[in-house]
Amino acid sequence: MENIRLSLALEAGLTLPAEGAIAVFRPRADTPLDPLPRTRVEAIQSFAPDHTMLAARGYTVVTQETGPYALSIVCLPRAKDEARDLIARAMAATPNGTVVIDGTKTDGIESVLKDMRKRTPVSGPISKAHGKIFWCAASDAFADWRKLPSKNADGYLTAPGVFSADKMDRASKLLVQTLPQKLGRRVADLGAGWGYISANILDRDGLESLHLVEAEANALDCARQTISDDRVRFHWADVTRWHHPEIMDAVVMNPPFHTSRDADPTIGQAFIRAAHGMLSQTGKLWLVANRHLPYESTLSDFFNEVSEIGGDGSFKVLEAARPRRR
Repeated sequence: MENIRLSLALEAGLTLPAEGAIAVFRPRADTPLDPLPRTRVEAIQSFAPDHTMLAARGYTVVTQETGPYALSIVCLPRAKDEARDLIARAMAATPNGTVVIDGTKTDGIESVLKDMRKRTPVSGPISKAHGKIFWCAASDAFADWRKLPSKNADGYLTAPGVFSADKMDRASKLLVQTLPQKLGRRVADLGAGWGYISANILDRDGLESLHLVEAEANALDCARQTISDDRVRFHWADVTRWHHPEIMDAVVMNPPFHTSRDADPTIGQAFIRAAHGMLSQTGKLWLVANRHLPYESTLSDFFNEVSEIGGDGSFKVLEAARPRRR
């Protein structure tokens, strides 16, 4: 699949450096990277599923930039703070080089272009495929866009772009409030994010081990700095492919339900299947979800007992017990 905007930019005057490493910040698993020379590309991707797939395609993949680079390309994410942070990082990591910004209208490329033009001359832009691509010389004019991990309104360390970075989300808070005091000896928090749920169940009776499983390395790093407990283990992994080190007595989760703007219940359904595979025959699953998401039928496929044990007008807390035989 051709990266049409990048190809058009190269035809319009963007020049690939003859030598030196080329960084691509935040590409997705299927992002077309042609016509970049594969052996010189370093993809910076901290989301485990995309990281794994990019590596399988033969690219060098890291979670944080190494630099210096001769050219950097930023694949614009939707979160404004993360987008600005990536641009600042790309500028700093590409001394005397060029930084390319590529993104869709729904990811805010128009506003980024407008803001960058106030600070530096921009080449392009080229509009194609519901997006834009433009480029400029690297400079320190965007240093103030750098956004390091910081404490949110509730006092938890978060990073730009992670889920619910500004404050705890209502669904996770509802789950914590609804969970029983005794969960079991071995517990997994799937899609643990920056650690809110895990931090608030450490005092549950009889807890001996707690596994935080999270695909976004930046979120998990925040959890590591927030939670200090010898019973806790941190796992950077795709929940649906995680190889659990022990059979769990309980699983808790607030599963993601979209990778774009549209709701996708298949993600949560995959989390449910993964939870079933790691639970003991007497284990239980507790999850919170938006009311409109159809998880009950999937839970019934994998558990003999499914019930709603809490919730409000927007969210439901579901308990599933007695896993069906595998």
